[in-house]
Order: sequence, then C-alpha cells, then structure tokens
Amino acid sequence: MAIRLGLGLPQMKQYDIGRDIPGVAAAAEETGYDSLWVFERVLFPEPATQGLYGVPGLPWPDQYRGVAEPTVSLTLAAAATSRARLGTSVLIAPLHIPFQLARTLATLDAASGGRVVAGFGTGWSLDEYAAAGVAPFEKRGAVLDELLDVCQAVWGADPVTYEGALTKIAPSVVGPKPARPIPVLLPGHSPRARRRLVDRADGWMPVAAGPEQLAEDWRQIQELAAERGREKPLEVVVRANAAYRAKPLDSGDRQPFHGSVDQIVEDLAAHAAPGLDEFLVDLSAGARDAEELKDAAAAVYEGVRAAGI
Repeated sequence: MAIRLGLGLPQMKQYDIGRDIPGVAAAAEETGYDSLWVFERVLFPEPATQGLYGVPGLPWPDQYRGVAEPTVSLTLAAAATSRARLGTSVLIAPLHIPFQLARTLATLDAASGGRVVAGFGTGWSLDEYAAAGVAPFEKRGAVLDELLDVCQAVWGADPVTYEGALTKIAPSVVGPKPARPIPVLLPGHSPRARRRLVDRADGWMPVAAGPEQLAEDWRQIQELAAERGREKPLEVVVRANAAYRAKPLDSGDRQPFHGSVDQIVEDLAAHAAPGLDEFLVDLSAGARDAEELKDAAAAVYEGVRAAGI
C-alpha cells in the first residue's frame, strides 16, 4: 500500500491567507493529497532573545514573520475541501488554555465531518511562552499532560468533569462533540516524551532528519512500546520540512529536502520504510506565491507516485 501524502498549507507572509489557504487546500485535495497541515509560530522577536530552536546564535528564518493562526487556517481549509484530513504539526500545546483548545478542535472536527488530526508539541521559544501567559516554560510537560487529560474529558461523554492545575470543570454538558475520536499525534524527542507518546498518543510525528536517524528512532519507539505493553499500533506521520527551489541544488553539500522537486522526491524515497504511514511535505516556505506552491505540490505528488512510494 502506498504511503499517504500530506501537504503543508500557506500560512506565511508571502501569501494572501484568505484566498491562498482555501485555494491551495482545494487544489491539493483535487491532486490527490490525503491531508492538509498547519504549524504554529505566534511571534517573531526582534531582536531575538533566543536562537532558533533554542540554539544560541541561530537566526530565526524571515518567513516566521507573521505566520497565520493554525486553527483559523484549518477552518479555511475545511470549508474548501471535503475529504482530506486536517492536521496540526504541531500546535504548541502550553501556549493554549486547555479547555478552549479542546473545544476548538472538537468544533472543527464536528464541522468538517471528522477530519481533524491533533498534533501537539511543547515548543522551545521562551518569548512565545511569555506572550501566551498560560504557564512558564518549565511547566511545559505538565501542561501538555493536562491538555491531553482535558481533551479526553471534553471529547468524551457528558457530563464532563475535570480538576487539574489549570483547569477545573464542574459537571457540565460540553459540546459539540467531535464527529469521531480525534487522533492525537506527538513528536516524542526525550525519554519522558517518548513514554508519553507510547502511553497516551495515537501516533508519532517525527521530523525527517535522515533515513538512518528516522529508522533508529522508530526502532527505539517500537521497543519502548513493547516494554510498556502497548498493543495498538502507532500511526507514523513523518514531517519533511522542504526548502523548495525551482532549479536543482548542487548535490555536494545539499541538505535533505532542499532543492528541486526531483531532489525532494528522491529524499522522500530514501526515507520511506516499513511502518511509516504518511509523509507531510511542507513546501510553503520556498514557494514565491500560491501558484508556484500548487505547481510544486502537484509535481511532488506525481513524482512520489511515479516512484512507487
């Protein structure tokens, strides 16, 4: 069975979000993409007080200036499509009030006919945590755990009741309910995060960083799942952050997923392995506008299917 393909939506500053998000979403679904995805970046500190990913001195990319809010972006995509799954890769969970985020995702799932996939992470930007004001960065794991609890409660049967550090729900009717159980995906970087993934999530969402690393990480997660007695298989959605270019890059020092359509397809083929369910390809940062993004996305889809992936 062929690996499913997902596409990152155009949330960045070079796009007209009201026109381009639904336009790209509809075109991608017509091309054959199985899913549409958004990411979260809430601000662009200037000057930066912290390097990208927390790495000192690593600059933030310019395309992070003005990234459209993810749940609004998915709502635009939902209205323009009928089949494709609608995923978050990822929502930075501790930047959100758990009860409100659980209700937002439930409403979107109900409205879209059961198409939402909830990818959650903890992020790395101290500035974003300070701006959100929900909880300090040091509490990020605990807040994610509470969000998972609150989602389970809010998405479940009424009356809903819950008491945690941030959330207190008296016995209440909370609706609308999701159209079906919303799958939850987690990245699972650290040992604690991997235990959370194995114990609580429906799937794993790694960022592709080379075929060997991906294979080794997947082996370790499968071993941990066996150790902890997990019986249900984990869905695996691999995120490929592409730096698309119209012309091929020199192969000598090319990074994975940097370059032309053919080079991106070549890298996807190299990462394909048993147990992987889906590739999420985000081409939006490198495209100049929505038309180029649509063309590149169609060419990648055709190339992947022609390669038998």
